[in-house]
Amino acid sequence: MSDASTPGDAEPDHDHEHHHHEGPGYATPQAAIEEGDREKLAYVMSLYVGTDVDAPDFVAVVDLDPDSDTYCEIVDRVELPNRGDELHHFGWNACSSSCHVEGLERRHLIVPGQRSSRIHVIDAKDRRNPELVEVIEPEAVFEYDLSAPHTVHCIPDGQILISMLGDADGDLPGGFLELNEDFEIEGRWEPPGEIEMNYDYWYQPRQNVMVSSEWAAPKTYYPGFDLEDVEAGNYGQKLHFWDWEAGTVEQTIDLGEEGLIPLEVRFLHTPESTHGFVGAALSSNVFHFWRDEESDEYRAEKVIDFESREHEDWDMPVPALPTDILISMDDRYLFGSNWLHGEVWMYDVSDPSNPRRADSLSVGGTFGEVREVQGRELAAGPQMVQLSLDGERLYWTTSLFSSWDEQFYPEEGERGSVMLKADVDPRNGTLELDEDFLVDWGECPEGPARAHEIRWPDGDCTSDVWQ
Repeated sequence: MSDASTPGDAEPDHDHEHHHHEGPGYATPQAAIEEGDREKLAYVMSLYVGTDVDAPDFVAVVDLDPDSDTYCEIVDRVELPNRGDELHHFGWNACSSSCHVEGLERRHLIVPGQRSSRIHVIDAKDRRNPELVEVIEPEAVFEYDLSAPHTVHCIPDGQILISMLGDADGDLPGGFLELNEDFEIEGRWEPPGEIEMNYDYWYQPRQNVMVSSEWAAPKTYYPGFDLEDVEAGNYGQKLHFWDWEAGTVEQTIDLGEEGLIPLEVRFLHTPESTHGFVGAALSSNVFHFWRDEESDEYRAEKVIDFESREHEDWDMPVPALPTDILISMDDRYLFGSNWLHGEVWMYDVSDPSNPRRADSLSVGGTFGEVREVQGRELAAGPQMVQLSLDGERLYWTTSLFSSWDEQFYPEEGERGSVMLKADVDPRNGTLELDEDFLVDWGECPEGPARAHEIRWPDGDCTSDVWQ
């Protein structure tokens, strides 16, 4: 388990702001901004599941160095040994929460297969040419009555925690699987039965709290989206607040009909904070949550609402479907994507309870004003987002989940995904599409592929946690 401090505002055993930095990552979020280099490579989940290409999924290494001869190209691929994994979200074996652990390196990528429940370990010591070194087969995962791995976070002493969305049969309940520093399964992190549905999570060790969100049972979302499942209550609408050290749920907040399918969940980066945000995809809202000091309980309130829009090809108003969010490293801006509307956006969250819309771009999707970049027609809307450490470049890809992609954007399976970029002016709160930037998964050797989550080699806004 973690070596988190006690909850509340009590001083930790050592000075977190100035402690000796011996391990991976950065001592503080501000150090990440000041000391982090410009991103020159990206690792991107790339998949053939659900396409006509009979090939394994792969991890793409993308050149982001504008001075390179291979800028905007996939310069290497880690091809996985099996077909049908559906690579989705992934993470590092170590991040800034382990910066006090001497000898630990941010070196290995933990890459789960959502459909297969297979877990891959990739050695990225050679950042440009990573290699697969270990595979945990699904049978080893099923022994703990878990399946469908999703979010991967390192936890402070070198262990790895993975949210699991189903039981061994793809039904409920889900839970959490813990790996040790040697990438061996330690077992379930939590007592079975603490939650039913699971999805994303984020922990704030100085506050002794973890928050998790909900999607659905794998058997519900694997085939695609069915509105009858929503009407039957088969999709989630709750946030769970955990005692981080004990691994038990202390409080659950039901977000109601305004909070259907709460997906990506983020605490602010500063470890002193109890404020955070979650995007409710189906309700097209963003909720702010925080711990109320008087009651010592968490509260949640809708603070951003995206209105549905009429479209001639739909027999109902089209929801925005905000599927990904992130917070800039300085905790000033909240960025996100509306996959169906075709929009990336930024809000000033200097006051977390009163976000102020700063800017947005209308790109791809159902309503996007920009329909092509460099002559490449955009087949889907913005989905997974990633921000540079200095907050000046926002990148995004376009695949959500293979069966949902086929349902809403079938042309993406034929053409492949793209990765796009916007230049961000944090001082003025503006976004500008970089029309010279395009990475095209339609040009992969085996055929068009889909692209999902993005990671930087040296930490990013959606994987680094601080103590």
